[in-house]
Amino acid sequence: MASSKYYFFDVGVVSSLQGREFRTGTPEFGEAFETYFMHELTSYSDYVSGEPLSYWRSTTGFEVDFIIGDHTAVEVKAKENISPQDIKSLQALAEEKKLKRYLCVSLEPRLRRFGGVTVLPFREFLDALRNGEYA
Repeated sequence: MASSKYYFFDVGVVSSLQGREFRTGTPEFGEAFETYFMHELTSYSDYVSGEPLSYWRSTTGFEVDFIIGDHTAVEVKAKENISPQDIKSLQALAEEKKLKRYLCVSLEPRLRRFGGVTVLPFREFLDALRNGEYA
């Protein structure tokens, strides 16, 4: 597991300086969506769980956005329809069988599963996080 990843504190400031807009489906929207979850997970780590946050990158180029402690992998996708291609990194990590949960947080309207990966609406993830379900 790698230890940290760099995020601008507010991607809105960066995008504004570059003259970019946040529209659903754009890279800017995806960056803002991921950064929002970075802030939520950092707050959770700092104030609730005390568990470290990290990310995972394989030698073959797969990457998972967040690892909570030593038990939960979280990939954030600002999409309404997650495809098997979108969760390849989570599946690659799941093959190592090191963690308890493999989650893809998305704009999808309902929870569903692809093998060992759970795709869930971002609001459900946030509710569960705030209720301490990922500790």
